[in-house]
Amino acid sequence: MTFYNSDLQYRVTLNTELNLFIVFDKKDDNHFATGVTIEKAVQELKKSA
Repeated sequence: MTFYNSDLQYRVTLNTELNLFIVFDKKDDNHFATGVTIEKAVQELKKSA
């Protein structure tokens, strides 16, 4: 599923083994971040941009 933020577009997946959300930049699958919540993962993705 693709989500839209005012700054970027991203996809969210859930790693059920680690209980972490993984957020991928829609334009670049090599640019991703993880977090215990979707919001935390998106914040981390923004920081690394």
